[in-house]
This record gives sequence, structure tokens and C-alpha cells, in this order.
Amino acid sequence: MTGAAAGFERRVHDALEASPSRIPVVLGGCGTGRTWLLQHLYSRVGSDRVQYIAVERCATTPERFLHAVTAASPFAGARPAAEPGNARQAFEALIAFFDAARAPDGGPALFLLDEVLELRTFESFPGLRHVIRELVDAMAASPNQFVLTTRYVARTHRLLRDAPARFEVMHVPPLEAGDIVEQLAPVFDGYERMATDDRDYLGRAVQALAAGRPVYVKAIGDALAQQAGVRQGGMPDPVAALATLLAPDGSLTAWCRFCYELRLHRARGYGALKAILDILAEEESLTLTEISQRLHRTPGSTKDYLSWLEDVDLVVARQKRYSYTDPVLRLWNRLHCRSAEPTQAEIARAVQLYALSRVPLRDTVPALAYAGVEATPEERKSWGIIEID
Repeated sequence: MTGAAAGFERRVHDALEASPSRIPVVLGGCGTGRTWLLQHLYSRVGSDRVQYIAVERCATTPERFLHAVTAASPFAGARPAAEPGNARQAFEALIAFFDAARAPDGGPALFLLDEVLELRTFESFPGLRHVIRELVDAMAASPNQFVLTTRYVARTHRLLRDAPARFEVMHVPPLEAGDIVEQLAPVFDGYERMATDDRDYLGRAVQALAAGRPVYVKAIGDALAQQAGVRQGGMPDPVAALATLLAPDGSLTAWCRFCYELRLHRARGYGALKAILDILAEEESLTLTEISQRLHRTPGSTKDYLSWLEDVDLVVARQKRYSYTDPVLRLWNRLHCRSAEPTQAEIARAVQLYALSRVPLRDTVPALAYAGVEATPEERKSWGIIEID
């Protein structure tokens, strides 16, 4: 591991090793590598000193969550002596467990809480109106160590605005081209025999197409390994790989649908929010007035909708103009949030235009697939793509 990824992991490790230790709060959208980071930390620290908790999987009721955490914990002597009588007691027992747990040598325990903001679901139970705030205060005073992750950036910044200084917010950086070259190396035969310039360009191209998100990089790499031309020693085609992944049965189509629905179900105004996302999928960097006119709603109500989309990090405002936070999700929305499935030609054309807007050109550009794309010779010439019969 090189570049930004290695540097970021060192930063998390340094925060834990500080005296007193800090609490890294790792922020990043879907597919940015938050879970991978925690799993790598788990393997480095050792299973007797660390507990990984996938909060999103087991945050049902406070009582059941307490049981799930304590039953799987490597830390002895801190489990509740009796079953809690209600949700409030269960949450208090959880806080006590996080504070009292110790490693076998008596040192501090390390808890890795993946998607920690899912504990907000407990706030619908009696006596638990400020679960996250209480948890933050308890962790700040605990002798134990914690690493927290969440995909909800805006919510976390609001939560930690007045939090103790022990919390350190860290945004997962996108993968650099060097990291991507390293990841692609074992994907397909013959990669090591490629010219250095070709390897470097491929890394930059995949970085641009994937917006540096590990989940997209891995998917494109896996798809490259299946390309017939690559298996025969030909030049890999990441644009064709992305088009395959965004087909109706493609793996990124399923992934994007999951991320899209998950975030919308955490927000208010489901139908109106989808409409705004459709509008921004067609044209980005729109102002509030432009969006409200296309939505046929008042600027006031449109402002509310946009704030709810920002709250779950689906859109971002820069200089009062709104855009998607994830360009691949925008491309998926444009292709699949419609009344009928896109054709192969429509997918190929949309992916080519997406690539044109992001992938850097070079003096000798690898032939990028555009089979089925209906375009004029002038359009193809502007893409800087070599056509091979």
C-alpha cells in the first residue's frame, strides 16, 4: 500500500498512539474504504486487544445490541451481571461496558465501531432521546480507545461541532493513481509486461473513472480481468469495463441502487428527493432557483429538499450550485432511474461521454470501447479515441 492510503492509515494509528489517545472519526461515502481500514487495523492490533463492531448489522433494540456486542467480545469481566430491564438500562450497560472493558494485559481496549451513527435508531425508544450525544461524552471520558466510522459526513460535523477535543475528524482520501496501479497488478496476466507509461496511464484512467473510490476501482479491475483481449495479451479497456458493470445485471448497478436507496431512506421527502436527483443527473451545478423551476416547486420547499439531500451526503453545494457527491452514482441514476432499462448502446454512449469528461488524454490514447455508440465521426474524433475495426 502506497500514497494517500498508507498515509491515512498512519494518521489513524498515530491518533491512537498519542498520549492521551485521540478518537479518530473516519468519514467517507459508500465504497470509500472505511470498513477495509477497520478490518486492517483489527488484523494489525490483534484479536485479544480489539473488537470490531458492525453497528449497521446489529443495531436493532438496545437490549439485543448489548447482547450482540458483549457476547462476541474478547474482553472479560465487564459484561453486565444481570439482564437489563428496559431499553434505557441496556444502553447504560453498553456505556459501562465500553468504559470498563480491558485487554488481557490490563491495558486499554480498542473498539472499532463501523457506521456508528446507526445507533441513532435507539432514539425512538423511551428514555433515549440523545443516544449519540451521550455516547460521545462517555467515550471522551473513557480510558479505552475508539475508532468510529460513518458515511454521513454532514451529520457528523454537526454532532461534533461542540464535542471534546479528543475527537479527530478524518476524511478518507481518494485512492491515488499509484495505489490503483498496485491494486491492478495482480488482476490480470501480463500486467507486469506492460510498458511503464501504459501502466501509469491505466492507473490514472481508472482513478478518474472511479473517482478514487476503492469499491469502483476493485470492480473495474475485476472486470478488466474478464476482458477477452486482456487475457490474450491486449491492452485493457477500463471504459468498456465500466460499461459492463453498469449494465442492468452489472455489479455496480446493484451497488449503486443499494447506496441510493439506503441514503434516501435515511432522509425525508423520498419522492421529491428522487426528482431532484434526476434533475441533477441530467445537468449539474444548478442553482436553487434553476432546480425549483425544473421541479415546479417554490424555492422555499426546494431549499428544504436540498438540505435533506445534503444531510445524507447525496449532493453538495459549491458556490450555491448543487452537484452529486458521487459521479458514478450520478451516471447510474441517469441510466437506470427511468421507465425502461437502458440499451447496450445507450450505456456505451453514456459511459463514453462520462469518460470524456474525466479521463485525461495522452499522446497515444489506448483504444477505448464504444461498440454500439451512435456518434458522428466528428464526435468520435473529439473523444481522442482510436477506432479499431
